[in-house]
Amino acid sequence: MPTDFLPCDGCGQSASPEHIARRLQRLEWTTRYRPVHIGALLLGGVSPHAEEDFLYAGKFKSEAGRLLEAVGISPAGKSPEVVLSEFQRGGFFLTHVLECPLETSEAEKSSCEVLLAQRVSQVLTRIRRSLKPKRVVLISEMLTPLAARLSSAELGCPVILDNGKPFGLDCSDSSGAVQDLRHFLGLTAAGM
Repeated sequence: MPTDFLPCDGCGQSASPEHIARRLQRLEWTTRYRPVHIGALLLGGVSPHAEEDFLYAGKFKSEAGRLLEAVGISPAGKSPEVVLSEFQRGGFFLTHVLECPLETSEAEKSSCEVLLAQRVSQVLTRIRRSLKPKRVVLISEMLTPLAARLSSAELGCPVILDNGKPFGLDCSDSSGAVQDLRHFLGLTAAGM
């Protein structure tokens, strides 16, 4: 396998043709359901590897299922298009600091932390210039080392944390984080 691939613009990893094809597919799914006005930008650490865990793929497992539960949307008996339209109409938009899953060769924790730290400046610029949400909600424990930097950045909107740390929707026991995020969104629904 050649090692001279250019870095991917969505994650900074070496981008093989397969990597780029997967990125373009995910961009297509995501763009279809981007709200015109983003009320809450839900910012994760790393895009999930499995397609069924990626919210915009419309299968609603793991991360996607927890996220829908947290925002109060039930996928039961609904088509994926209806569920994602509800998410969009709610003013929610999900993105990740690393918009692509980690490649297996780069899946070490230290490598992930380095990639996240390298990408945060581009993400901050994208939030300020393109996304322009009313608020940013950190939903990944992976973002804990970056929480202070994200919170202190001049984004033009508040960065929402759970008692000073990200809501851990990506941790093994995320039920508390789901409930905390539900509570927060319920308390601020009138302000959206």
